[in-house]
Amino acid sequence: MARNSGFSGLITPVAITLWVGALWMTAITASVLFRTLPDRQLAGLVAGKLFTIVSIIGMVCGLWLLLQRLAADGLSAFKQSLFWVLLVMWVLVLVGEFGIQPLLAQLKASALPNDVMQSVFANRFRTWHGVASIAYLLECLLGLWLVIKYS
Repeated sequence: MARNSGFSGLITPVAITLWVGALWMTAITASVLFRTLPDRQLAGLVAGKLFTIVSIIGMVCGLWLLLQRLAADGLSAFKQSLFWVLLVMWVLVLVGEFGIQPLLAQLKASALPNDVMQSVFANRFRTWHGVASIAYLLECLLGLWLVIKYS
């Protein structure tokens, strides 16, 4: 990644650090919550809030980084692995936040007053939670690649 001077040159590494750091820290924190708190519903509620915050960070940082690449390199940005990794990460955030998370919330709401894992929706919830976990892991790994390759 070319080093730019000025505001954009400063913001780009900060945006990468904030996004990728938030991804990994939230994954670690969620794991700790589920291992530490005896109430899995409470752990899930707190983890869900953290994942929403990291999604917002990803949407903002990802959009900034994509626009910055396009502004700096024009159409040749489409020939860069950096651009495509950022785009895939950003799409994963959007799919997770606006596709998978609402589906999981609907399954939880449909199970009320029971816990979703004690309902007829448990298998669907597990499946979609697994899809969300794989997408999040992919986003984390792409972020790690981004940091290693462009730091």
